[in-house]
Amino acid sequence: MRDLRQEKDGIKWVPEDNLHLTLKFLGEVIDRDVPAVCGAIRKVCQQVDPFMLEFAGAGGFPTSDRPRVIWAGIVQGSEPLVSLVSALEAELAKLGFKPEPRDYRPHLTLGRVKSSSRAAGDEVIERVLRYADRKLGVMAADQVKLVASFLDREGPTYNVMDTIWLGRPASTIGDDDDTEDHND
Repeated sequence: MRDLRQEKDGIKWVPEDNLHLTLKFLGEVIDRDVPAVCGAIRKVCQQVDPFMLEFAGAGGFPTSDRPRVIWAGIVQGSEPLVSLVSALEAELAKLGFKPEPRDYRPHLTLGRVKSSSRAAGDEVIERVLRYADRKLGVMAADQVKLVASFLDREGPTYNVMDTIWLGRPASTIGDDDDTEDHND
């Protein structure tokens, strides 16, 4: 992102500590429904073993030549990620959350075109295309976090409501002690 970002380029870049993979956007959730949502996520996550994700390439949605969203691609681990999202969609639908109408396309959002612009400028597109095939890094996907987001003038603020480890038996909400050995 440091290489892609330039001042006044018309892109609102995601702050590095806010980078995340969105698996399912739930919208407004009533407080009393949070335990059921956590339970549904835990039910799915206990059946999914941790896996590796490899990020490579950059592009844009809806197209790379007229992007509104700038993203980093996922070249390894997309299959288990898509399966996880599909299972989450099905389980959360039982609670009344509408399934996404489009197929899940694994990506990491890096930035969005500011609302005053219709699409990214040619200079931004050219910089993004230079990264179309570049390897960007690897990470372990071993947990899912239920995150509440609050939007203000500065952008979104995130609050982790629950951390759910992949491949572990469902436990109580808030059981996110990552100091214990999870390889029992």
